[in-house]
Parts: sequence; structure tokens; C-alpha cells
Amino acid sequence: MTGSYGRGLLHLAAAVDQVGVFDAERYVELVRLAESGGLDFVTLEGRFGWTETDALAVLSQVAPATRRIGLVPLVTAPQTALAHLDQISRGRAGWWSDAPGPSPGHPVRVAHAAEGAARRTAARYADVVLVRAANSAQAAAVREELRQHAREFGREPDTLRVLVSLLVDLGDGERAAEPGHGGGGPRQTVQGPLYRGGPVDLAELIAGWHGEGATDGFHLVPAEPRRDLERLVNGTVALLQHRGLFRTFYPGSTLREHLGLARAAGQLAAP
Repeated sequence: MTGSYGRGLLHLAAAVDQVGVFDAERYVELVRLAESGGLDFVTLEGRFGWTETDALAVLSQVAPATRRIGLVPLVTAPQTALAHLDQISRGRAGWWSDAPGPSPGHPVRVAHAAEGAARRTAARYADVVLVRAANSAQAAAVREELRQHAREFGREPDTLRVLVSLLVDLGDGERAAEPGHGGGGPRQTVQGPLYRGGPVDLAELIAGWHGEGATDGFHLVPAEPRRDLERLVNGTVALLQHRGLFRTFYPGSTLREHLGLARAAGQLAAP
């Protein structure tokens, strides 16, 4: 089933960063878990003492061990390396860069956009924009701002996917969202908006914001990678799928297809 709710399809992504973990097999396990839930893509940053190419190298090892999920290193890297990742993943690569310009080859362009000039640049060049919002009204306002900028640059705003980036702490058991973390929105912290509660209430938050048209989806950053990603996939995502709000299988093989974006000029479908 390809779920539809509110305005367009619901898109979900997750970060798979693990502090102090450099073993690629540990990342393969997490990405496969995310893929089992049908998530659009995973992200990996070049942080924690890594060089920027480390995240790209890890995802290049993840690519042949996975089949459908998109792979997005949130780093600035050589265009040849990004093109290589897109090739070995058969069109599943994305990238992040804070510099304007066309995407190298065909990878989906993903950008963080806090405010101001960053939002204008993202609206002009990006396919997917990651934003922060502490409530649905704020998310809706940021989404509309980005769509308006896209119109100003002559873009069709429906070609832009705006995802709320949200830290999630799902704990070890089912529990109601803590005060300030429930349906009214996550709690603002120095690391960004944080949801702390159980998978069920998180599913309600996701369904509610998306149903209101406040966002095209969510980029979820687990507080504890393995625990929270497992609870996210087996709890939150499973509930959204059961309610017909999120797909139960990948309708295509490339990240552009997952996101409902047009195939880049000259890009061939993966077999």
C-alpha cells in the first residue's frame, strides 16, 4: 500500500549516526532495519572525529548490502565520489552541500535550512529541505516560506520536499509523551526540537502534522541509535502503515521515485 494523508505522500527518513562506531557492518544493520520499514532514506554525518569522506565511504559499503533505501551522506565531498555512490546504489544516493550549484550527476540534493539566506538557497537548488520546528504552526510557516521562495526562482513548489528534523527519545517501553512533547509539539532544546515519549504518541504527532499540511514528512534523529530506530520502525512506522498513512513497500528503486520526484534528465531506471 502506498499511503496518502493530507497533502501528498508522507515521507520518512532517519539518521543512523553512532558516536564512536567506525565498523561499517554496524551501519549496515541499522540501514537494513530502516529499509525494512520502508523509510525513504537514511543520513550519516561526517562528525565525531571522522573526516568528511568517512561518511561517504561507510555508505558506499552499505549500498551493496541494501536494495531500496536512499543513502544520504550529510557532508561536502568530491563530486566523483558522490557520483560513485549513486552508481553503486543504482540511483539511491543523495548529498548535502552548503554551496549553490547543480547536483553532480543525478543524486537527490538534501539541504539543512535554518533561516534567512540558507532557506532561499535551499528553495532554489534542493530537492529535500531539512528544517526545525517546535510545533505544527511553525512547521507550516517554514514550509510555506520555502515554497514561496521556490516560486520566486521559477520552480514548481511541489517539486520541493520539506521534512521536519526531530530528535526522538523513545525510551525502553510504551509511555505517554512527556509534558511538552506530545501532540502539541516537541520541546525545544539546544540540540533542536526533541520528542520524548512512546512510539504511539510519536505516530500521532507525525500523522497530525502531516495531515494538517504542515510538513511533507520527518527526518528523525534517534537519541539512542539502535534502541530508538528499532522502536521507530517496529512501533511508530508499523502503526502508520497499519492506518494506511505510510507505504508498506517501495514502489520504485531510486530515491527520486521514493520521494515522488521526476527522474533527472538522462537518468535510467535501475533494473
